[in-house]
Amino acid sequence: MKASHAVLLAAAILPGTAPLPAQDIPRTPAPADLWQLARREQATHRFSTLFTAHDVKNYLSTDAGLAQAIDWCRQTAVTKVYLEEFRDGYQAERAALLHAKERFLNEGFAVSGCITTTQVGKSSTGWKNTISCYTDLATQAKLQGVFEFAAGLFDETLIDDFWFTDCACPECDAARKSKTVTIGDQTYPVTGDSWEDYRCELMVRLSRDRVLAAARRVNSKVKLIIKYPQWYDSFHERGYEVVRETADFDRIWVGTETRDYADKRWGGTVQYEAYFIMRWLGGLGGAKCGGGWYDWLGTTERTYVEQARQTVLAGARESLLFCYSGLQSTTGPKNVEALRANIPELFAVAKQVRRRGVIGLAAYKPPNSHPENERRVFDFVGMLGLPLVPCHEFPARAPAAFFSIHALKDADFATKLAAFIRRGKPVLLTDGLARRLAHVVKLDAPNVHMLPVKGDPKSLLQLSQTELDELRAPLLRPLKATFRAPNRVALYLFKDGSWVVENFNDQPVDVELRGKKLTVTARGWQHQWK
Repeated sequence: MKASHAVLLAAAILPGTAPLPAQDIPRTPAPADLWQLARREQATHRFSTLFTAHDVKNYLSTDAGLAQAIDWCRQTAVTKVYLEEFRDGYQAERAALLHAKERFLNEGFAVSGCITTTQVGKSSTGWKNTISCYTDLATQAKLQGVFEFAAGLFDETLIDDFWFTDCACPECDAARKSKTVTIGDQTYPVTGDSWEDYRCELMVRLSRDRVLAAARRVNSKVKLIIKYPQWYDSFHERGYEVVRETADFDRIWVGTETRDYADKRWGGTVQYEAYFIMRWLGGLGGAKCGGGWYDWLGTTERTYVEQARQTVLAGARESLLFCYSGLQSTTGPKNVEALRANIPELFAVAKQVRRRGVIGLAAYKPPNSHPENERRVFDFVGMLGLPLVPCHEFPARAPAAFFSIHALKDADFATKLAAFIRRGKPVLLTDGLARRLAHVVKLDAPNVHMLPVKGDPKSLLQLSQTELDELRAPLLRPLKATFRAPNRVALYLFKDGSWVVENFNDQPVDVELRGKKLTVTARGWQHQWK
């Protein structure tokens, strides 16, 4: 998510994480013809970009602007564009959209639509003048008109990650207390009276009646994509019900814009989160999961390329570069220059990733689970050199597993965990979860290990290499792997013995994987494919 990041996620800045100056980053010139390479590789991985509704007006309403945009896309290996119909209360002109669509199609691009549901009708009492009150029937009707307009222009439309509500106005509160959701002239029951119960039911029903059904009445061929934001631990609080919405929509998309951990405005998210959420939603969505989406905000060239790497490593079939106008300003041009230099390798890695399954510690996050004081702990665990395999169902067959407080969402978790432990498989528990289970599950078995989160997941970044090497050894044993490395070095393992090591430190690191010694450059990676 773009502007919401500062509102929804608190910045957490640790000393020693400031980025190096841009001039210290070595660059390799981009190949002469990324466009032809991209066309050859698009069945494996595709790069795309979005022209916001305002971009359509400002950049695509003249032939000269279109020509510049097409040239930029070709230089950046972009083979698909999304032309946005609506954002921030503004609806792009039909004629401009159709002209741009025709021009891009004629130039060999795939073209789809996009909608960002910001400033639609009545404002939310939460994020005012951005998010809407969807209990309001007039707002519902306006929303439906936006999707009907788009369905008349495109056979595929992506919804940007503002498809939620945080409104708590008297109208919403009355509906919540009555445990009913009203969409148009239809009223539906809600199972509980919490805000998450109401908002999830509201957004599911709104999606079905005012978005999906309405769009399909206009265009029976239309496919609608829901893009989920990064903040997976808060989805249900704002109405993202990933199980039912993933089932209802034709495809899903994933926000992988982690940005720079130390950035004063956008920081606080470690790079591994992009991998975790892409894999987690990919497991939930299966073939419906299309790609990741990242932006230039709060990034350096290195963090921008790291977003690309994590998206590809997580198996995304497409990387959407948000957005055309943003990538022409501030850090955008340098980010794009760095990305272009890395695109051939990204295509090569994407091809290898698609051929293999991943192995590691199962990382169980049930949908709609509550993090309590272990918010986004999975992201930080991935920075410790523990290869995670995110999952939304209990991983009974996994060779090893990591469990956090999130697992308590599963009513049968204690019974399942006890059986898992009895089978002798290595188990890593957060200290917070262990305290909750102390009198429920026998945890003194030698295969049970504790992770000292201390209610502050970011503190895991302070663990020493000695502590980490000791922690990893028993957990990686069933994977037939050993790994010695400092903190902020991620490990990705594959079923055939292939591997990737990525260094998120600002200096080179020496690591040892399966007895083989490696030096990984600052903010670099190494990989070996069998």
